[in-house]
Amino acid sequence: MSKRLSTGGRLIDRDTSLRFTFNGTHLRGHQGDTLASALLANGRTLMGRSFKYHRPRGVVTSGAEEPNALFGLGKGDRFEPNQRATTAELFDGATTETQNHWPSLETDVGAVNASLSRFLPAGFYYKTFLWPRSFWKHVYEPFIRRSAGLGKAPDKDARDPDDYEHFHIHTDVLIVGGGVAGLAAAKSAAATGAEVLLVEQTSHWGGRAPVDGAEIDGMPADAWIEKTVAELEAMENVRLRTRVMGSGIYDHGYALAYERIADHAPEGGRPRHRLWRIRARRIVTATGAIERPIAFAGNDLPGIMLASAVRDYVVNHAVAPGDRTVVVCNNDDAYRTALVLDDVGLKVAAVVDARPQGGGTLAQTVKDRGIRVLQGKAIAKAKGTKTGVTAVGICEFTGTGDVTETIACDCVAMSGGWSPVVHLWSHAGGKLTWDETEAQFRPDPDRAPRNEDGKAMVHAVGAANGHFGTAEGLADAWDAGARAAGGTASGAAPAAAARDEAAMMPVWLMPANAKIGLRRKAWLDFQNDVKVSDVALAAQEGFTSVEHTKRYTTLGMATDQGKLSNINGLAILAQALDQEIPAVGTTTFRPPYTPISLAAIAGEARGDLFQPVRRTPMHQWHEENGAVFEPVGHWRRPYCFRRDGESTEEAVRREIDRTRHGLGMLDASTLGKIIVKGPDAGRFVDMLYTNMMSSLKVGACRYGLMCSENGFLMDDGVVARLSDDTFLCHTTTGGAERIHAHMEEWLQTEWWDWQVWTANVTEQWAQVAVVGPHARKVLEKLGGIDVSKEALPFMRWTEGTLAGLPARIFRISFSGELSFEVGVPANRGRALWDALLEAGEEFGITPYGTEALHVMRAEKGFIMIGDETDGTVIPQDLGLHWAISKKKEDYIGKRAQARSHMADPDRWQLVGLETTDGSVLDDGAYAIADGTNANGQRNTQGRVTSTYHSPTLGRGIAMGLVLHGTDRMGEEIDFTAEGGATRRARIVSPVFYDPEGERQNV
Repeated sequence: MSKRLSTGGRLIDRDTSLRFTFNGTHLRGHQGDTLASALLANGRTLMGRSFKYHRPRGVVTSGAEEPNALFGLGKGDRFEPNQRATTAELFDGATTETQNHWPSLETDVGAVNASLSRFLPAGFYYKTFLWPRSFWKHVYEPFIRRSAGLGKAPDKDARDPDDYEHFHIHTDVLIVGGGVAGLAAAKSAAATGAEVLLVEQTSHWGGRAPVDGAEIDGMPADAWIEKTVAELEAMENVRLRTRVMGSGIYDHGYALAYERIADHAPEGGRPRHRLWRIRARRIVTATGAIERPIAFAGNDLPGIMLASAVRDYVVNHAVAPGDRTVVVCNNDDAYRTALVLDDVGLKVAAVVDARPQGGGTLAQTVKDRGIRVLQGKAIAKAKGTKTGVTAVGICEFTGTGDVTETIACDCVAMSGGWSPVVHLWSHAGGKLTWDETEAQFRPDPDRAPRNEDGKAMVHAVGAANGHFGTAEGLADAWDAGARAAGGTASGAAPAAAARDEAAMMPVWLMPANAKIGLRRKAWLDFQNDVKVSDVALAAQEGFTSVEHTKRYTTLGMATDQGKLSNINGLAILAQALDQEIPAVGTTTFRPPYTPISLAAIAGEARGDLFQPVRRTPMHQWHEENGAVFEPVGHWRRPYCFRRDGESTEEAVRREIDRTRHGLGMLDASTLGKIIVKGPDAGRFVDMLYTNMMSSLKVGACRYGLMCSENGFLMDDGVVARLSDDTFLCHTTTGGAERIHAHMEEWLQTEWWDWQVWTANVTEQWAQVAVVGPHARKVLEKLGGIDVSKEALPFMRWTEGTLAGLPARIFRISFSGELSFEVGVPANRGRALWDALLEAGEEFGITPYGTEALHVMRAEKGFIMIGDETDGTVIPQDLGLHWAISKKKEDYIGKRAQARSHMADPDRWQLVGLETTDGSVLDDGAYAIADGTNANGQRNTQGRVTSTYHSPTLGRGIAMGLVLHGTDRMGEEIDFTAEGGATRRARIVSPVFYDPEGERQNV
């Protein structure tokens, strides 16, 4: 029975007692306990049920690789399922409950599945639920839905009360893992003067070294760790953080880390979790290694644990997992567990070593203490109850499992060797090599993840690099830390005794020739109940790819993502296929390394901040003056400005009339503004736009179209040349972020060697369109910049001081009227707005909204992205051939537009539409053609893209795409209308107003 020892416990504070509940029962632990160690201290070995067969399971590990001891932690709004007992730090008042059982942990109805295990092998669900077909909806699907998943989701009405945040940091060297190798690498890197960030996922430094009794530089590991941490903390160029897990590594030195700030101390007013977004020049992974279990019949019983976990609980938490332990192994490291148990007075019934020759120096020390060592032997099967193991049957390792001796025990410490933690290395594309000596996949330094300079971006060190000896690991880390910082190691590496161990022997199954009955009870994946026989069945049924085997058996698909099961599973698959393990390969390592909370990913983007509302500098004025807002992307723009007693339609008509015949002003700050700068800027914008931009003179503007690589029109806007190497690209309001990302994607993936830089400066500038016959007059009244026709002709820009404000003025028009767009720094936007209102009072200045803007642009036949385009429209459909350069060799989308479908003469073309009765066509209405299609629906020959009532023309106007539209001017066709009716319209030019452009050229 597990219990608390009367002395010891390097991580616990016996003076601080903590209360917690386990399935409603009140228990106590100490400060420094994990939930797992506290439960073991209270004699609780049964901690959960497996997913498929609901077999009783206890804790197996002491770290993040734990597959069994998963709990619902907290209650109410703070309830979280699937929390690992091995990493959850105990705190006072913690509420915990076990999962995946009914009605209770001890009495679980689902355990009947274990009796049916022969009928529920790997992949049974692919065969079972196919017939009878009628059962799927009412029998199979409801059953599967009730059975799916581990734990229960938080209540749908629960609202997380905690805060979460993101943290951005740049550093020269990021070191992941705070064991002795990570500390050595940090000290070596910091000595070069580089900025170093060292993160450790647990709450303490040093890793396994103190537990395993290492000595470094002539002092106990604990003392060396304390000294080294103090030295690093005193260095200004070093940052140290515990409780921070390296979650993933990506291209260009980008890494994510996950910090648990307040899980161990809730309700402290701090953020609960923090997601670190890190940019590092080089990354060092000192992530250690994970001990492998051994597959033998009954190896999933509570009380059967990894040997390293047993000594962790004894040394760190003063917890005895059992009174009488059998150690089973294939390597010398497991003998340390026997020594630790003997040191604290716990009985070691035997060490069962599969190696015929036995172990080395450590094994001899164990023998010298009088502990029984059985060489060349194996555990044939473990016996026990739902609360724990009671005995193991011993057999010859090379045999079939005939038991020659039974040894009573209440704990089994198993060790099948160690596997380097290569996940982070692999995330960024690092490759692995098979090490026959240690039977492990380790990082291949010749195929490391590389940066844009072609040099290794990630360096694995210590046990993560396959160096399991303390001396070897420290030397490896000392050298790699300095190299990662761009220097060479100064001085000697920390000294430790060389590794003195006998060679390990790969053991993937006990006994080696186990009978099928034993193989059916030998577990590989504890959480998903995958057995040795399941992997063999997958191979037999043709699932020979490791990825296919994984999905067929669910091996490695549990919440531990195969950290314990994958290597053993690969070896069993290799045996079944009669192949070498390297030929079978590994499954794909994907981030995050361990699960992270969804709230940490969201950070502050929740509630009102989930989709932050963007407001222009003039927003408050709009609110105070009757604005009716509409969402445009993340922005809120005035649709119109309603006056007292005025309807929305009346407000829009007034705004259009006043602008056309007097003076209007529009808040255009939301339009995208992207700076493109560099020696290759002209070359770059030529590729982005369909027309030539590099020929623009400084001070000139040009309207441009931007297409996707598939040839479809994706954005439009005016480009202004600010200097020889700088362009300002205007985009649509909703397109700024998307177009900026589009630019960066091409620069980073295709034209990475071009000297071009982009910056989205949309929010750095406020912009006001001053529109109408009196537009020039009001700007001249404000004074400071010559805006005469001669000084500032159409499609030119200038800059200077306007009304005392630094300003750029663009002579462009989206209304067909005389128009100037005035840009000022965002913090001067409201001042410009107020100055225009005051100066324009004598001209009857009228602010107008987006609906007036849309009507006026439609009257002029100007297209609107998102109205005239829908992701399938090309510039040629819209009659914009004039905006496609015939001089350029290439632009994004040009090749796609040459495909047969794009050049099809039957593509719908943009035209204007006027109803014969002056009414307004329905938005999106289809033009009806003769006949019906195969579905019995009426054939169509076009559709309406924009439709409005034009106050200027006194009738309905529309734009639409119509089959052969430009060749059918004057023809009348029918469009669908509400209620099944039709409405007749005449095909006309899309330019309804001032076709010669005289009003904008005054």
